[in-house]
Amino acid sequence: MERSKARRPFKDQYLIAYNAVSVVLWFGVVGRTLLLLPLVGHENVYAGVGNYTKWAQTLAILEVFHILLGLLRSSFSTTLLQVSSRILLVWGVCSPFEQPKSSFFYSTMLLAWGVTEICRYSYYVTSIVGRTPAFLTWLRYNTFYVLYPMGAGSEALCIYRALSEARSYNEILYWVFVGILVTYPPGLYNQYTHMIKQRRKNIRGKKREK
Repeated sequence: MERSKARRPFKDQYLIAYNAVSVVLWFGVVGRTLLLLPLVGHENVYAGVGNYTKWAQTLAILEVFHILLGLLRSSFSTTLLQVSSRILLVWGVCSPFEQPKSSFFYSTMLLAWGVTEICRYSYYVTSIVGRTPAFLTWLRYNTFYVLYPMGAGSEALCIYRALSEARSYNEILYWVFVGILVTYPPGLYNQYTHMIKQRRKNIRGKKREK
């Protein structure tokens, strides 16, 4: 009886498992990228980590449904924007076209994404468990100052490098990519200001409570 009372709700068990798996997957992305860069050069990083990254990122589609089902209380629009833009990058830009996948910016994109996600998912796991180390809170709400511009800039440059190939493949696709590039400045501003608000709430707010 005591054991059943102490058992976590299924919702918490599921979210702990999902976030823990995501931490492991993104450690794989970062680890492979760092290993491959000096061994094979940035031109060949995609061959060793590209497919793995596609599926690691595709798993994040579940987060949109987590919000719709009420499992998470995150911003739906912000989550949808981030997930959909990354799905576009891994499946629609870097997978079919050679220029972005052989670019150095592909590797910097993966590193920015990977470190961000390791911090984010680790923070979520410990938050659900109820034991979040102070250093992890600091990483979650400070590293974005560098990693968000690094990630968004790398994404934009990968799309930019895909333009010539996209135009050869389909003129409409070329203009779709151009239109997406135009959305990057306001999109980054939206993500940046959202995280600044979250930082204020989760770091400054806790300091005031003390």
